[in-house]
Amino acid sequence: MRTTTLPRPRGELTEHLFSALRAGGDFRGLATKTTGDDAALALWVLHELHYRGLTDIDDALEWDPQLLRVRRQLEADLEDRLRSRFHAPAGLSFVEDALDWIDEQDGPSLARHVHRNASRDQVLDLLAVRSIYHLKESDPVAWVVPRLGVRAKAALMELQYDEYGGGDPNRLHHHLFELGMEASGLDPAYDAHLDAVPLEALEQNNTLSLFGLHRRLRGAALGHLAAFEATSSLPSRRMAEGLRRLDFPDELVEYYTEHVEADAVHEQLAVRTICAGLLAEEPELEGDVWFGAYTCLDLESRFAHAMFARWGIEERAA
Repeated sequence: MRTTTLPRPRGELTEHLFSALRAGGDFRGLATKTTGDDAALALWVLHELHYRGLTDIDDALEWDPQLLRVRRQLEADLEDRLRSRFHAPAGLSFVEDALDWIDEQDGPSLARHVHRNASRDQVLDLLAVRSIYHLKESDPVAWVVPRLGVRAKAALMELQYDEYGGGDPNRLHHHLFELGMEASGLDPAYDAHLDAVPLEALEQNNTLSLFGLHRRLRGAALGHLAAFEATSSLPSRRMAEGLRRLDFPDELVEYYTEHVEADAVHEQLAVRTICAGLLAEEPELEGDVWFGAYTCLDLESRFAHAMFARWGIEERAA
């Protein structure tokens, strides 16, 4: 298993943090009053200590109290931003109304652009940027499993079993994406494209880790999962068709076709069984479930806007 190499710093905090990590030294002087790319990259790296680790960085630093202090402040700032954007739907039941509500949210669609108009270079750029998520896939959700009651836990494990290839390492979803990247001429290493990843993609991934690592946010984690699964099947179909249009290799197309049918089932499982099981046992978490679902869609919209701007595309044409 390859660990992550530290990326290029994006500001004062990451400059000091990465130097201190390499030295294994004192982290007490690290300032957290930073924003934008610098804060997002620092938080992504600190979260990575809880996943596959960092190359040449002592694993014991995962629980260093000073690093946890820095991480907690960066997480608090991120959560404050997310909550400031959230508008709870009035008078709706998540279990009964979420799928219709999600269908009504009409943000910009990168998958539609890939399907119809994207160039090969744009798709390669999108794949590289998305790789920091797709090479983790469901790992952040795995943190939530031991925090659930029987019904929600069993249903979540059913979904995760699919995500992890049904016990077959060659069908593991993030491994399928790795094979697709390699066949497409992209470096499939876990950290290969981190320096090219924009703020919006870092915040998407940081939010998944934030929700997964904190028990108090288990409702938000499952709401996010439900919205993600409910908006994955059709975009996966569009991605697969767009990749075929551009003659991308079968290995990459297969990654997306794998999600077309699976995620059509998963959206029902996530809302009707996983979230329903959670809310039957802990109804007071419904607001957090809505928060997670809203945040998933909001961050994806922000990411799509950022990618269209990066490519110089007017979104009406996309």
